[in-house]
Amino acid sequence: MHVSESNWTDLEKKIARTAFGEAYKREVAALLKQVREEAGAIAEVEDLWRLHNFLSAKRHEMEGKYDYSYSALIFIFAGLLKEGWLNMSDLEGLAQDKLAKVAALARM
Repeated sequence: MHVSESNWTDLEKKIARTAFGEAYKREVAALLKQVREEAGAIAEVEDLWRLHNFLSAKRHEMEGKYDYSYSALIFIFAGLLKEGWLNMSDLEGLAQDKLAKVAALARM
């Protein structure tokens, strides 16, 4: 299911970039909220190291997940949809075949 950059219209590229950015902002906002709560509950040095380890793992996960590449966007969008960071309405305007692929992959 390779979708190269040339398979995206200019309008689709704009929609995809906006949706990608919105999903990222949503996940970052949730992460910030969680970190603030956990930081406020730090009572011992072990709690601090646990938060550090969590943040290191989360950074690695997010850097891998939010790698904007047209050849992978269908898969990225499906994952973000499945995780709740993206809604199908965020992708309105993409070609029907792309929307169908995202929806099908998100159900897997």
